[in-house]
Amino acid sequence: MAFTSKTTIAAAAGAVALLSGASFVSAPATSTSHLRATASSAAATPSVQAPSQAAALAVAGVAVAALTASGRKALSIKPQLVPAAGWGQILAYMAFCEVSQDQSPGTPAAAGDFGFKVLTSSDPEEKTKKLSAELANGRLAMMAIIGMFFQDGLTGSAWGDWANYTASPLRAFENELGVQAPVGFWDPAGFTADGSVEDFQRRRQTELKHGRISMLATMGYITPEITGKLPGYLSPSAGLKFADVPNGLAAISKVPAAGWGQILAYMAFCEVSQDQSPGTPAAAGDFGFKVLTSSDPEEKTK
Repeated sequence: MAFTSKTTIAAAAGAVALLSGASFVSAPATSTSHLRATASSAAATPSVQAPSQAAALAVAGVAVAALTASGRKALSIKPQLVPAAGWGQILAYMAFCEVSQDQSPGTPAAAGDFGFKVLTSSDPEEKTKKLSAELANGRLAMMAIIGMFFQDGLTGSAWGDWANYTASPLRAFENELGVQAPVGFWDPAGFTADGSVEDFQRRRQTELKHGRISMLATMGYITPEITGKLPGYLSPSAGLKFADVPNGLAAISKVPAAGWGQILAYMAFCEVSQDQSPGTPAAAGDFGFKVLTSSDPEEKTK
C-alpha cells in the first residue's frame, strides 16, 4: 500500500465526495430564511439524512480501525511530547471558545457567527458563497486530518513516504494478487498487521470463495430480469414452473426441501472434492477449472 501524500489527499477527497456529492460546488445565493427553512425541513424528514450519516459513520469507522491497528504506537509518542501546561492551554482555549458567547438556538453563534469578520462580506450573495465554501472546506479538512493521522502513524510524518516505513509487516504482502492501483495493498482495518502469512493465506482463500459465489449470485439475480424465465417446470413433482418463481429474494420461499438438499450437497462437494490444505493448488483457488485461465504466466496473473 503506497501511502504517499497523494494517497492521503485522494482518500480524503473521495470520502468527502461520498459524504456530500455537491459540497465542492459553489451553492447559489440563498437567503438566511431559506437556509433555516431547509434546516427545519431536514430535521422533519430524518430519512433524507440517513444515507449521509451512514456513510459518515462507515468512513469514520474505517479510519478509526486503521488508526487503531496500524498507527497507535507511532501516534502515542507525539502526545507525550506536549507538556502538562500545554494541554492546559489547549483545554482552556477550547473552553473559552465554547463559553465566551451564547450559542443557544437562534443566536448568531449557533449559526456559526462568532464575530470574526475578516473573511466575510457585506454583500449577502458573496457572504452566502463564502459560508458555503467554509462548509465544503471544513468537510474536506475533517477527512484530511484523519488521513494525515493515519499516514503519520505509518511513516512517522503526515507527508511521509511509504518507502521509509521499512518495519511494516504489511510489506510481506505487497506483491500478492489483488494489490492494484490506486489504493495498493488495501487493509484499512489492519487484519494483516501481525504479518502472519498463514492467516493471510486463509483469508485470501475465503475471499476467493466469497467473491466467486457473489459473482455467480449477482448474475443469477439479474439474469431472469434481463432474459426472462426458463420454460417448463423447475419441480415437476411439486408442479412448480420456472415462471412461478419470483425474482430476487422472494424466490427463496419457492425452493422445495429437495432443492435445499441439492444446494447443500453441491456446497459440500466443492469443499471436500479436493485437498484444500495450505500449500495446495486448491488452497490458492485453483480447482482445475481452466476455461478462463492461460498458459502465459503474466496473462494468468492478470
